[in-house]
Amino acid sequence: METPDNAIEASDAAPAPTGIAAQDWGTASTDPQYRAAVVDLLGALAYGELAAFERLAEDAKLAPTLGDKAALARMASAEFHHFEKLTDRLSAIEEQPTAAMEPFAKPLDDFHRQTAPSDWLEGLVKAYVGDSIASDFYREIAARLDTDTRSLVLSVLDDTGHGNFAVEKVRAAIEAEPRVGGRLALWARRLMGEALSQAQRVVADRDALSTMLVGGVADGFDLAEVGRMFSRITEAHTKRMAALGLAA
Repeated sequence: METPDNAIEASDAAPAPTGIAAQDWGTASTDPQYRAAVVDLLGALAYGELAAFERLAEDAKLAPTLGDKAALARMASAEFHHFEKLTDRLSAIEEQPTAAMEPFAKPLDDFHRQTAPSDWLEGLVKAYVGDSIASDFYREIAARLDTDTRSLVLSVLDDTGHGNFAVEKVRAAIEAEPRVGGRLALWARRLMGEALSQAQRVVADRDALSTMLVGGVADGFDLAEVGRMFSRITEAHTKRMAALGLAA
């Protein structure tokens, strides 16, 4: 997933932990609805990391230099390690990783099919923009999780190096050929809309996750806060676009 410095600042995203967010997994998981929400969350994250691994491996085939190919291969390896941490955790809490991931496979595959990049630069922008939006979304949710699950989720959102790599390569490409910037800006705006719509659909289809997001099993969110959350995600996207040298 994306780099912490490109993600939403924790101080802006959530108040001090209370309720479930101040409990450990052993205490919080006695609530069956909360447990179901966490299983869904870990399943969604795990499939997302597996898909990121596959995407980076594919992007490596389009890399223009051997150095770029090796860099993407290293990042793909880091994503797979994150995937393993999540599936190990699901097994440790006596959940079947494949079953937990299954509900999220089709919507995520659909998203990636609808936003298939046409070249190397579009692939870099997609990973930078799309993965960053997902990371922001999961960081928002993480603030409402029990301490053990929150620690795991934040650890798999750690930097793989892709953010800085994408910024460097995209800015260099725009400097070499300025008209590329317009095409990539349109592409990034499309990705933003598709990524937010996909996140909303996934949550809406999973009762436990949607209940967590708006209140219910985890305190701190209400419908107004959901709106503010998406505003923060949009603001962070605008900052990332500026880092790429693109207009939001």
